[in-house]
Amino acid sequence: MSTAEVVVQGTLKPDGTLELDAKPDLPPGRVTVILQQHVPTGGSQENWWQCLQRMRVERETSGYPFFREEEAKVYLEELREPDVIDELLAHENDQGQERNPDKPC
Repeated sequence: MSTAEVVVQGTLKPDGTLELDAKPDLPPGRVTVILQQHVPTGGSQENWWQCLQRMRVERETSGYPFFREEEAKVYLEELREPDVIDELLAHENDQGQERNPDKPC
C-alpha cells in the first residue's frame, strides 16, 4: 500500500474542527492528520539554528529525501575527483609555462 501525502494549511477552530485553506488532492477515505502550530514570521525571534531545526522538521514531515551518511560520503568523493575542466586548466597552465619559462605567473 503506497502513501500519498499533501501539505495543506488551515485553521484549528476552538471547537477542535479544522478549516482547510484548500481542498486536498487526495481520494476520499481515512487520513492521518499531523498538526503543527504556525508561528507568524513577523514576530518570530528565532535564530538561525532554530530556523534550521524548524525547516528540517518540516521537510522530514513532508517526506523530503535527505542524504544518508554513506550517500553524502560518496557525493563528496565525487566532488573531489578531478574532472575534464581541471585537466584542461592544468594543460593550459603547462602550455603557458612552456611558451614563457622566464615570465612569472
